[in-house]
Order: sequence, then structure tokens, then C-alpha cells
Amino acid sequence: MGYLIQPGTSLSPWLRNEIELATPVGKGTKGKAASRIQEWLNLHQFGLTVDSDFGRITEMSVSSFQAHNGLPSTGIVDEATWSALVAPLRRALSPLPAVVQQASFAEIVHLFAQQHLLEHPLEIGGANCGPWVRTYMKGNQGTPWAWCAGFVTFILKQAAEALQVTYNLAGSFSCDTLAAQGKNAGLFVPGASVLNGSVPHQQFPVASIFLVRRTSTDWTHTGFVTEFQADGFSTIEGNTNDDGNRDGYEVCARTRGYGKVDFIALR
Repeated sequence: MGYLIQPGTSLSPWLRNEIELATPVGKGTKGKAASRIQEWLNLHQFGLTVDSDFGRITEMSVSSFQAHNGLPSTGIVDEATWSALVAPLRRALSPLPAVVQQASFAEIVHLFAQQHLLEHPLEIGGANCGPWVRTYMKGNQGTPWAWCAGFVTFILKQAAEALQVTYNLAGSFSCDTLAAQGKNAGLFVPGASVLNGSVPHQQFPVASIFLVRRTSTDWTHTGFVTEFQADGFSTIEGNTNDDGNRDGYEVCARTRGYGKVDFIALR
């Protein structure tokens, strides 16, 4: 499948593009190689403009990043510097410890969602842009590529790969398609069933999927549930923010109520 960094397997091509460095990059470089470095410098709080031009400012920022990480301050991004820059993404793509690999599919999903959350994925370089967005969206980025469903799908794929199974949700970049897949698999639970008590929230497995409903056939946002309570539920979700906006900028943990929400109960 290629969603995890592990011996004996190869990463999917768009993931290799994000974590591999073909050759050292330095001052004077323009284009994608320069912009990738600028993106990661920003994600490490070494702020500068993402303009795809490795000039003096980028060189200074690289030198500062290198010094901060105990690397020679050359201003040139070699393999060691690149590995330090992309370390958060590499950690998110790492297999889980062997001691948890006998857990259920839903439990594995929960652990991978937490693993990504710890790295605080953020957009950078514009709306729906940056290495984290491209990771979740198979290399795509930009305004049209809202990525909440892509985040959910990526985690599902990581869990399926870890357990070496084919799960009955194929995943999608579309919330509506995720809902349809949940219905076809017999996993879809209308929010009304939770509100009226016919499906008690205690019956849901950890890491079920929530879908914010606009109409009975239109869902606008999605993420994972990490804990169900009587009056609401905790989440890990992508392309949102502290306000719960469906077109936000990060992966974060939130708390939501049961109104206008449906579920896919993973098992």
C-alpha cells in the first residue's frame, strides 16, 4: 500500500516526493526543491516567504535551523538537514509499536490519528497547501482540495496496511462518498438515532468517523471520534481549527455536540 515507512515495502510515490531529497540544495535553487525547504522551515517556526526562490534569506534561515538542531551551519540543505526538516512527517508515517499491532482496526485507527495529531500538521503556503496537505491528498494541493476526508482516508489506509487487511471502506476525498461507503458497509449510524437514544453512544467504538450533515444527502466535514460522552464527543480532525471551521488550516483535537452529525461506526 505504501502509507508507512517500514522495511521491505516502498512508500507511495507522492509520499516519497515529500520525504526524499535527490541532491543537496543551496542558494540559487528555484522551483519545487526550494519551496519544499521553505515550507518546512516555516513549519519549524523559522518564518519566511514561500516563493520557490532559495535566496539569501532562505540560506540564513537554513543556517539558523541547522544551528538549532546541532548541525553544521552551512546554509545548504544536505541529507542530514533534510531529515531533520521532515522528521515530523517521518514520525507520522512510522509503524506503531509491535505491542499494539494485535489491537482492533478501530483501535489502530485511533492510535494513528493520535500519532499524526502529535506532529500538529498545518497548512503552509496558501489555502489547502503544504507538505501535510499533499500527504493526505495524494500530492494534490490548492483551494479546491479541502482535505478533511483525505485525512480520514489516509489514517484508514495506514491502519489497513498495519493490520495487512483490506477494510470495507475504500475512503475518498469526498465526505458524501465516505457516507455512501459507510451505508453500503452497514456501518452508517444517523445522528438522530443517537439523539433519541435508540443507538446509545456507549455502543460506538473509539475512532468512529463523524460526518457533519448539511442535508440528508450532503455532508460537509469529517474526522475521527476519540471519546463519546452523554452530551458530546471528542475528536481528531483535519482541515479545521479551534472554531470547528470545515475549511480550517490544521489537524487538531476538538469537542462537538451531537446535533447535525452522523457517524460511521468502525469495527
